[in-house]
Amino acid sequence: MILRDRRKVRNHLRSVHAMALGNLGEMVTGLALMNSLPDKTRGILTGISISYLKKARGKLSAECRCDIPGSDATDELTLTGDIRDSTGDTVASVEARWLIGPEKDPSGAN
Repeated sequence: MILRDRRKVRNHLRSVHAMALGNLGEMVTGLALMNSLPDKTRGILTGISISYLKKARGKLSAECRCDIPGSDATDELTLTGDIRDSTGDTVASVEARWLIGPEKDPSGAN
């Protein structure tokens, strides 16, 4: 996933705002996880931690890789999303905790 550096996402230090990086990290971990979940499984973000390593400037790319859950059993997974600048330096690292489990029955039966 790519985030372009533009005025809307900058802070007073002329770098990408901390929460823009946090949102990008949450999105990339969520996309990686949700894309790998078995049918009828849901995921809910339960916590997030961000390490800011370098001022984020220029076009940024975010990546998360995760193992594919084998079932829809309730479990908590911690995924890491790394955000890099155009030189390949990691500017932020996001650890997101996701609770996965079976979808609720919309009729309220379970």
